[in-house]
Amino acid sequence: MSAMDLAVKRVYDEPAETDGYRVLVDRLWPRGLSKDRAALDEWVKELGPSTELRKWFGHDVAKWQGFREKYRAELAGAADLWRPIVAKARSEKVTLLFGASDSDHNQAVVLQEFLLEQR
Repeated sequence: MSAMDLAVKRVYDEPAETDGYRVLVDRLWPRGLSKDRAALDEWVKELGPSTELRKWFGHDVAKWQGFREKYRAELAGAADLWRPIVAKARSEKVTLLFGASDSDHNQAVVLQEFLLEQR
């Protein structure tokens, strides 16, 4: 079993060659960002939290633990969406991109944690 190379980065940050394969994991396109500037390899919008969960969380850090648990439950039922990312991360670097301004409390952080636990 090979290790996964998964990074997390804000989509508004400058793209870098060291990012490897760049995947946007937001359900909504980031405001004010052109497709060229985003420099994506893939956008898996269905991998972002459901609209209901996203609205409930509202980037309220006090709801972070509940958000993590609920989002992980959503991910558990979406293996067809994340398995290709796991496979790719075993052979090359994959950077999960997010649009939120909070780099510590967003879905890409939870997704990275979740994916690193997969076998």
